[in-house]
Amino acid sequence: MSGLFVTGTDTAVGKTVVAAAIIAALRSHGVAVRALKPVITGLDETPDPDWPRDHELLARTADSKAADTMLVGYGPPVSPHLAAELAGKPIDPRALVAAARAIIAASQTAIVEGVGGLLVPLTDAYDVRAFARELALPILIAARPGLGTINHTLLTLEAGRDAGLEIAGVVLTPWPENPTEIERSNRETISRVGRVTVSTLAPIERADAALLAAAGRELPLDSWLTAAPRFRPERELA
Repeated sequence: MSGLFVTGTDTAVGKTVVAAAIIAALRSHGVAVRALKPVITGLDETPDPDWPRDHELLARTADSKAADTMLVGYGPPVSPHLAAELAGKPIDPRALVAAARAIIAASQTAIVEGVGGLLVPLTDAYDVRAFARELALPILIAARPGLGTINHTLLTLEAGRDAGLEIAGVVLTPWPENPTEIERSNRETISRVGRVTVSTLAPIERADAALLAAAGRELPLDSWLTAAPRFRPERELA
């Protein structure tokens, strides 16, 4: 069994596209993949015609049902803790971890996409980083290639390492065909200062399995998926 937890430096940095490209590439090589988007907000928003909602895209790419890909969903496009408060349906961290672990344990390969970044709160006392730590999957960080990404990415790396998370790598996306000097420097600086392998994912025109797979095959999937999850002992969850 292997897997990845895909997180980001911010919202709308390409986590879902990265996750979907990985899933499509693995499936194109005959690997059975389970996609999971444990928590999602913004279900009330009208989806882009070329890009379905996150859990729907992951489910379609993994050839599974959208309902089986999402564990907790909310309508408003806000932070999960606020969405839960507005809905009057708080997230139960213990139940969330148990459900996600069961799915991962039953999978050959699991690609789990977080919500927002590592320090986004799921409850007032429990965040995405704590959830990722409970799942014990290597962390893959999606980040923008342009100005500002060095600070955001290095902070995310620091937050992950401080919690003992294993970092699989960083993906800058969408990576242009002709990157600027700033973009090239950003990639080199993040790799050198952050002591991490930085890959790139080219723009993908639409949510097409073949396009996603072609882009995903350019990523170092073998090196990312060598580590199997090692669940830590149960601890008290907030």
